[in-house]
Amino acid sequence: MRVLYLHQYFISPEAAGGTRSYELARRLVARGHDVTLVTSNAMMPRWRDISRPTTTEIDGVRLVVLPVSYANHMDYRQRMAAFARFALAASREALRTPADVVFATSTPLTIAIPGLLASFGRRVPMVFEVRDLWPELPIAMGALPQPWMRAAARALEWTAYHGASRVVALSPAIAEGVAARGIGRDRIAVVPNGCDAAFADSAAHAPQFRAKHLPWIDPKRPLVLYAGTFGAINGAAWLVDVAAACRRDGSGLQFVMVGDGAEREQILARARSLGVLDDNLRVLPPVAKRDMPGLLGCADIATSLFLPLPQMQANSANKFFDALAAGRALAINYGGWHADLLARSGAGIAMPHGDVGAAAGMLTALASSPGRLGDAGAAARGLAETEFDRDQLAARFETVLLAAAADRGAAARATEQRRARNLKYSPGAT
Repeated sequence: MRVLYLHQYFISPEAAGGTRSYELARRLVARGHDVTLVTSNAMMPRWRDISRPTTTEIDGVRLVVLPVSYANHMDYRQRMAAFARFALAASREALRTPADVVFATSTPLTIAIPGLLASFGRRVPMVFEVRDLWPELPIAMGALPQPWMRAAARALEWTAYHGASRVVALSPAIAEGVAARGIGRDRIAVVPNGCDAAFADSAAHAPQFRAKHLPWIDPKRPLVLYAGTFGAINGAAWLVDVAAACRRDGSGLQFVMVGDGAEREQILARARSLGVLDDNLRVLPPVAKRDMPGLLGCADIATSLFLPLPQMQANSANKFFDALAAGRALAINYGGWHADLLARSGAGIAMPHGDVGAAAGMLTALASSPGRLGDAGAAARGLAETEFDRDQLAARFETVLLAAAADRGAAARATEQRRARNLKYSPGAT
């Protein structure tokens, strides 16, 4: 197939962040498909300064990079403007790119605009991927304060789902949300974020990474890691309060927070005010995806954090699956399918967001038991291999695209059959 892949925030392993699109696209190429991926220059440092559309290639994937800046530090108005600019520029590119199937992945929800235009304009099917339940999340965060904004977002959501031949959901809960909008279950496929085999050697990479980046870490004290975005939705400052509680209790836990985002300065200020910054907690800049195995290999417990919003319980955070792949015990502070998965498998704990003291106690109890840590890490690795292996999920993803292309072929054959019948029975037919 010729696949037109639309993703505003493409990231390869040389940069920090989730590499789902990179991993899926390169596997499609390896399976013999032709992939053109349209993205922006927002996330990859090598393209940050481009001023015009740029065509390049990564691992056989043809990339069209559009100059549309974006940063987690932007306010909601600036973000909406960036979404609109990319939707317009990507629409122009999508309409002139030959394809057999269009794949558009959100967020943002506005990625549906170029996806739908390319689908209808070129008469090819679109597969729409839902990474988060938009617009529920921005509404819950107050990003769409006006009624007309919420109405427009819901209309775009409905149009995206109903205009797609197939919908890919990143979690069972997201699939439920899509089905609630009137989409048949036979058109929805759950393809969660995956685990990469390269992370299995995290422990082997740890000594070199620790010597280079974390020389002040005491190898005799358990290390709790948060590696991800310091965005408003993450509420990562919560972990600073947990670190302060652990310090008061004399637990001996060390904390490292690695990342960047709108709340970085707030996190630093909170850590200073509580007296934990550069004591039992360090805040470091983000690391490239290719360095994540080494970072995770240094940790005893990896965390995934979000604000206590019901809408976030459907999430499929990359950091969660990276920790599984690395065989690290997990600690999260939200409910939903991740919490259920940890409870079922024994791969970690779900801490109460509203009780910092209890969360600190749960972390300390887990970290102080080598047997529990080892069992949780083994369970995490087992999930990575049996349920979330990237190659297996990529094969499922390919099947969805093939099914969408088959829909197009079936529809074309039905149209030809109707034309033949009409010609056969029309007056004067011979």
